Amino acid sequence: MSDASGPGGGTPEAGADAGAAVSATGAAAGAAGAAGSAEASAAAGATSGRRVRVVLVDDHRMFRTGVQAEIGETERTGVEVVGEAADVDQAVSVITATRPEVVLLDVHLPGGGGVEVLRRCAPLMSDAEQPVRFLALSVSDAAEDVIGVIRGGARGYVTKTITGTDLVDSVFRVQDGDAVFSPRLAGFVLDAFASTDAPPVDEDLDRLTQREREVLRLIARGYAYKEIAKQLFISVKTVESHVSAVLRKLQLSNRHELTRWATARRLV
Repeated sequence: MSDASGPGGGTPEAGADAGAAVSATGAAAGAAGAAGSAEASAAAGATSGRRVRVVLVDDHRMFRTGVQAEIGETERTGVEVVGEAADVDQAVSVITATRPEVVLLDVHLPGGGGVEVLRRCAPLMSDAEQPVRFLALSVSDAAEDVIGVIRGGARGYVTKTITGTDLVDSVFRVQDGDAVFSPRLAGFVLDAFASTDAPPVDEDLDRLTQREREVLRLIARGYAYKEIAKQLFISVKTVESHVSAVLRKLQLSNRHELTRWATARRLV
């Protein structure tokens, strides 16, 4: 793998809740008018001469290659991909070295996940003259994933079902300081910041790794193993291994029990 590597960033103090709440509110308020303008906005970015420097952070090379091909034609889209990374340490090094305007950040990464990248890059996000802004781009649409990265300082969260045109539009909007969410995800954030109660800890769910949670949700939604493998860019054998681990940890016998378990916890 040819991803760059280097020293990590500093360790910031927590405290992005207020800004995240404002971001979520703005995103919810503007969501209705945004859908029809994505293509025009992306085209405007390129034809007006606007440019945005982007770093891609995702642990799947094939996915990074696909995103690069979809949005990285700078003359057409206005997006210049200046770096890539596959894990937390690489991400911090590349982001620190290149200082992009926007980082497309996967939630689940080796080394601590997207939240750890945000934690270590907090000084870059708070730079008054050249802030680095983060847009989460993930296969997961789970509330805890969305809320986690927004609390960490990300400006928005879109799922990997997004089109290339909409992704370009989202990148430019985040560069401008807007908050961007896929449909319905803004509601998770608004609910989280409106509540004064901490979410209850689910000890059973906490036994699962992030990848096992992804597989669990897709199984519960009725996906076949081959479909899950394609969605997560892993092999069918790896999917089977994750399912076996989930069943063992939760002391369940089959995928039907697993589906009932996930539905009861509103994970589907």
